[in-house]
Amino acid sequence: MTSARVVTLGCRLNAAESEVMKTWADEQKMANAIIVNTCAVTNEAERQARQTIRRLRRENPDAYIIVTGCAVQLRPKVFATMPEIDRVLGNDAKADPSNFKPDSGNRVQVGPVAQTVVDQVPLVHPVAGQVKAFIQVQNGCNHFCTFCTIALARGRSRSVPLRLLIPQVQNFLTSGVKEIILTGVDLTSYQDEGLTLGGMIGGLLDALPDLQRVRLSSLDSMEVDDDLFQIITEDPRILPHIHLSLQAGSNTILRAMKRRHDREQAIALCQNLKKHRPEIALGADFITGFPGESEEMFQETIDLVHQCALTHLHVFPFSKRPGTPAARMTNQIAPEVIKDRAARLRVVGQEVLGQFLTEKIGTTINVLAENVARGHSDDFTDVHFSEPVQPLQMVRARVIGVKGTGVVAHPLA
Repeated sequence: MTSARVVTLGCRLNAAESEVMKTWADEQKMANAIIVNTCAVTNEAERQARQTIRRLRRENPDAYIIVTGCAVQLRPKVFATMPEIDRVLGNDAKADPSNFKPDSGNRVQVGPVAQTVVDQVPLVHPVAGQVKAFIQVQNGCNHFCTFCTIALARGRSRSVPLRLLIPQVQNFLTSGVKEIILTGVDLTSYQDEGLTLGGMIGGLLDALPDLQRVRLSSLDSMEVDDDLFQIITEDPRILPHIHLSLQAGSNTILRAMKRRHDREQAIALCQNLKKHRPEIALGADFITGFPGESEEMFQETIDLVHQCALTHLHVFPFSKRPGTPAARMTNQIAPEVIKDRAARLRVVGQEVLGQFLTEKIGTTINVLAENVARGHSDDFTDVHFSEPVQPLQMVRARVIGVKGTGVVAHPLA
């Protein structure tokens, strides 16, 4: 290894934090370090984290393995007992650059999650050829949905001030990055001296005229205020792909989850987004088999996919997370039913995505080429080029077919 390696599991926020940790490890010349940033969204995510760590140790017997992230924060004893790991860092410890020095501090450093944001945001330097960058603007959550452990793993919501975000984004733009992805645990809860998310994005765009491509990670539909709605639908620099945290289509299940929206609000938002910006692509997260979910309630989720014109689905089978109210509910669904509903909803997702992609045939699209063969269009369609292109550039291309979960497009002169 010539530099530290980071293995990121889970969300885009983890990806943003991984880049910071890699920078710190490289500054300490920890070329033999492997940092594993874990996820805890489901029991399966934790299992995969442990499996990944064991595989990395087998393949890299001399590496210095540091493991951190949400799974570590929630289950420190589990990871502390794994002999494959050299350092175990909680979510606060991974935000301290001094912990990325060889043999610094105790082997296991997992404490309570702080409620404040660090007032120093390190300037992360992109690697050669990096065309997109994840920027963490928010962390933590105040909502405590009954199925979720993120508020326990990440702490309360806090936001990175705009004054600290501007130089970080400028640093990436100067280095040649063309697309910025704003990330957070609960992105729409952003607050900075009276600025909500829409105001902060407007401030970034005003301060950085070279910032032409902004993509947003998952949004809470309940918190899409007028400022955010306006900038999404009216400013072409906000890319036309919005992913919503919807979770279910049944009002009964949404109440049991302690979500703050209902199906009617979700439908209205999606229809308004489409009305004011017809080219926008909409996606959503869903959980199947939540306690008490009947077949009729599950059908409401399927119906919501069509009523909201969703084309990109992330489907999660319900997972009983220790310490959550949902894990203690008595009306649990049989595992085979949970699995079956997840599979059926994924089929629906494949169908709506397939129709969405087919309708693109014959159209001309803008694609950010990530390498000579592939890229993503403005609405996040996965694009395979019919012939090599100049990488790291914007390419105009005509869609000529569908390939898997993406399209084939011919570059135009």
